[in-house]
Amino acid sequence: MRDDLTIGVVGATGVVGREVLAALYAQDVPAEQVRVFGSERSKGMEVEYGEDSLEVEQATPDAFRGVKLVLLATPAEASRTLAPAAQAAGAWVVDVSSAFRGDGNVPMVLPGFNTDVLGAGFTFKGRIVCLPGAVTTAAVHVVEPLRKAFGVARAQVTALMAASSAGVRGVAELEKQTADLLSGREPEPHAFPHRVGFNLVPQVGGFMVNSPWTEEEGGWTLEAARLFSSKGDVPVIAGTAVQVPTFYGHGLTLNVQLKKAGPVEQVRAALKTSGALKVLDVPGERVYPMPMLVTSDPAVHVGRVRAFPQAPEWVTLFASVDNASRGAALNLVEAGLRLAERPA
Repeated sequence: MRDDLTIGVVGATGVVGREVLAALYAQDVPAEQVRVFGSERSKGMEVEYGEDSLEVEQATPDAFRGVKLVLLATPAEASRTLAPAAQAAGAWVVDVSSAFRGDGNVPMVLPGFNTDVLGAGFTFKGRIVCLPGAVTTAAVHVVEPLRKAFGVARAQVTALMAASSAGVRGVAELEKQTADLLSGREPEPHAFPHRVGFNLVPQVGGFMVNSPWTEEEGGWTLEAARLFSSKGDVPVIAGTAVQVPTFYGHGLTLNVQLKKAGPVEQVRAALKTSGALKVLDVPGERVYPMPMLVTSDPAVHVGRVRAFPQAPEWVTLFASVDNASRGAALNLVEAGLRLAERPA
């Protein structure tokens, strides 16, 4: 890593921001090369960075002078303002929100899938790149080795999404709702459309205009199409997002339609070829993916591989991903450090 590289982490006090700092520290990035930013409310707070602490600066459009790489762990509305400002200040920018995922002029990158887009051999407009969401990250990594081995027509996904998908606010609300319900009180929902404590809510985020699909669900299809377009073969990924009363880690059921049927043993072998996956598939010994196992694991866990004798082209799997780490922070850091290697 360049000694003159100054990295700005925006949203440093949030769920993803803290994971970004942990990932940078694990990469031996010294504290003096990291600046942390947050909202006006967070200004002056201190966040841990290994044995050091860093003081939070307020993220404003003119705050990025001298910063070479900006990692945005911010909501979409903040990213839409801060990303162009950081770009204008001469920084490379990686954004984890949905702000630029629909903009064809902003490259979408998933480390370990199309990382080569960040290399000096590829040209793109501007200095901003965006990342897919956590569900798309997991689904694409699961589908890709199957696409290579058998071809994939489509994947139907049911995503069981943890409360941390709504950030610190979501985690705090689930904590409060759980305490209220155990004390016999009915809590009021704020971060979610309905009570999520001891409940399942088949809506994550708002609904798209004049559409029965939520923005979260529609995002999977768009993001997967953008990522797979460079492969020349674009499986359709779609499904239902469900908010569940867990704090961290998403679970995904995937029903995958192969173009060429293969026995379960071959499907499992294909999954094992991917460096992005960890195959946990010994159900008779109760070995399978679960959110509690994937915490802080950079791999996407996959297992419960099954096929239907009556429809051998369909394969059912279960996957789990650490939504704050692999689904966001690790992608931010890996993409950012690679992007920073490009010529200025």
